[in-house]
Amino acid sequence: MKSLILGGVRSGKSRLAERLAIESGLPVTYLATATAGDEEMAARIAAHQARRPADWQLVEEPYRLATVLRRQALAGHCVVVECLTLWLTNLLTARDPALFEVERSAFIELLPSLAGRVILVGNESNLGITPMDQLSRRYCDESGRLHQDLAQICEQVFLTVAGLPQQLKGDTI
Repeated sequence: MKSLILGGVRSGKSRLAERLAIESGLPVTYLATATAGDEEMAARIAAHQARRPADWQLVEEPYRLATVLRRQALAGHCVVVECLTLWLTNLLTARDPALFEVERSAFIELLPSLAGRVILVGNESNLGITPMDQLSRRYCDESGRLHQDLAQICEQVFLTVAGLPQQLKGDTI
């Protein structure tokens, strides 16, 4: 089963993903896309690490989701991918502009064929004003396109608001 969990910053999406992973009863791999570019981000990463069970495997990969998922998303296993929108940012700001299209396409093409439980977490960032600069507008456009594509593929889709998961698609949790 594939689940997509979207929400704003501090909406409860990570806690929902962690709960679903624990409830799966499967061994869990946490695929982290964040990079600690500054002290504040390092603190956010540390808070996430402290909350996760010690027996979860950690794989850090800021760009090549499809490559890691091909190895980790196996029958009888659960993979939590956090965070899709940080991954998107990494790709949009990479030195090689072609990396974005290659990696996004590889991920979207691979996802339907993955075995096991896959839980995808991302920030819903398109509920506010249109950003003033070109990169921010592209980020919003690309995250919206990515989320729409993933919502078509995933069996479950959630939007978290104020710590409350709102199920948009799939079997009730």
